[in-house]
Amino acid sequence: MSLVVATYVPEGIAMASDSRQSVTISGKSPDGKEFNVETVNSDAVTKTFLLEKQKVGISNFGQDLLGGVPMASHIKRFSEEVLKDTDDVELIARKLVDFFAKEFGKTDCGFHVCGYKKDGKVSVPYVFYCHIGRNEVSRRNLKPDNSLAYGATWSGQADVISGLITPVVVADQTGTQKVLRQPAPIIWDAMPLQDAIDFSEFAIKATIDTIRFQARPKNVGGPVDVLVITPDKASFIKNKTLTA
Repeated sequence: MSLVVATYVPEGIAMASDSRQSVTISGKSPDGKEFNVETVNSDAVTKTFLLEKQKVGISNFGQDLLGGVPMASHIKRFSEEVLKDTDDVELIARKLVDFFAKEFGKTDCGFHVCGYKKDGKVSVPYVFYCHIGRNEVSRRNLKPDNSLAYGATWSGQADVISGLITPVVVADQTGTQKVLRQPAPIIWDAMPLQDAIDFSEFAIKATIDTIRFQARPKNVGGPVDVLVITPDKASFIKNKTLTA
């Protein structure tokens, strides 16, 4: 499991991800009973990628080892074999799902794909949610009337941040929905890019810190990588590097 967050505000888009890779090991005990054990395999996995030529960001969540190969290798092959320098963010999102569906069509794996696309002289932000198993490519930063929306989207182990940010709604005996808890609003439209960066990182750190104390699998962890995309450029402002 993973947690990836994309926060989109008027100045730009901040994408963040954790670095933990969890695996489930199956085996048999000496008395012949089968067992499954979930364990941490690594805290150094890359889940957010920058396509430099297209200035598009990709974050992955869900299954990471496809065919026994880490996602970073698949994304590298995708960028070299499939993409053209002129591909825009919308086309990349569709190509990405098609690329993985050929070999891993039923996989429970998804992506955030973010970037800007020119509409005349105006750079328009696009934030896509993609899922391989459901063959889904859906745009997240639109209102019902198709005007631009600002906010945040998160995928993966999202229960902690969802509990902090979203209302708690239950249905009574008549089926009528009632709001039990209504968090104070976040004014996304007025949020500066720096706050968007901080929110994306906060969402992941809050999850890591919360599950640390809970009796549950520790499937979000490790360093947090943060990629920022604006109409002019795309670059990592926080990114783990190889060391010795």
